[in-house]
Amino acid sequence: MTEIPEPDGDLEVDTDEDLLADAGLEPEPPAPSIPPGPRRLVIPEGEVVRRVDRFVADRTGLSRSYVQRLISEGRLADDGGRRLRANSEVRGGAVTLEVPPPEVPFHLEPDPTIQISVVYEDDDLLIVDKPSGLVVHPAPGHWQGTLVNALMARGDHYGGIAGVARPGIVHRLDRDTSGLLIVARNDAAQASLMAQLKARRVRKTYLALVQGSVAAAVGRIEAPIGRDPKDRKRMAVVPDGRAATTGYRVRERFPGWTLLELDLVTGRTHQIRVHLAALGHSVAGDAVYGTGTARRGPDGLERLFLHAWRLELVSPTSGRLVRAEAPLPAGLESVLAGLRATEASVGRRTTGGMG
Repeated sequence: MTEIPEPDGDLEVDTDEDLLADAGLEPEPPAPSIPPGPRRLVIPEGEVVRRVDRFVADRTGLSRSYVQRLISEGRLADDGGRRLRANSEVRGGAVTLEVPPPEVPFHLEPDPTIQISVVYEDDDLLIVDKPSGLVVHPAPGHWQGTLVNALMARGDHYGGIAGVARPGIVHRLDRDTSGLLIVARNDAAQASLMAQLKARRVRKTYLALVQGSVAAAVGRIEAPIGRDPKDRKRMAVVPDGRAATTGYRVRERFPGWTLLELDLVTGRTHQIRVHLAALGHSVAGDAVYGTGTARRGPDGLERLFLHAWRLELVSPTSGRLVRAEAPLPAGLESVLAGLRATEASVGRRTTGGMG
């Protein structure tokens, strides 16, 4: 699915913020330059605002990326109280922006108690196997106990393009997702890796156990993803979302469950989980997008069954192809072993009954 630029007459070029967004990272916003609280911005009579995010950024002096973040949180409304989108068109009247208090400053503290497994390492990058339950980088309310804190304890230098709270980070994994994550050791490597992600030259393959029997052995899901209009903390397939593509292959079938290999072509927030839930095959153990049996998962499952299994990318300096794999964690392998044992037991009983 091709994304077509909006015909607004402005020429836009790729920036570090664009690369971060396409890599699944939100640009790190600067501290607000205006006092917190509601800010009412009047639109002159007869004027048409074609993109309200640009209008707000111009009038307040805030960065456009920061304004877009506030809008995505539902902090911009028109005079009628209607929540606006970044690309909303407004004719006359006024809009009100709710500016939150600035985030509390923090200092990155190394944490040598967090153990991380390095799968691949060279002068430009690390590939680590992140465990489920570990947050990738600090954020408001979660300044400590992250993968970044563990990386800092290694004493290495990392790229700084993604902001002070995200040294070396070029893409993310959800907290409950385990598996491979790339970390850049310098700015040049970080820029190169983000460019590869934007150009979709990094191949990311996941393993997921999903509810039900996926009919097609091979498939491709193309559906735009954006904020769920009913719950801004969730993502959903929405008509005006960002283009998103996920490929899949059936790896193994069980009664009531299917193990999939998934190629993440784009990198939208919660993409795999949202796409599979929309397909009617929620990921096992997904407490956000799953319901009923899918939410609980098979016997013995204690986490989300989603694992970043394989990565393929080009080394920024040498230009050679780098491949890395991380086997399924023992807890997930144990769940599969239980499903296989149950299937074999049912098969034996059926065969015996027919004798």
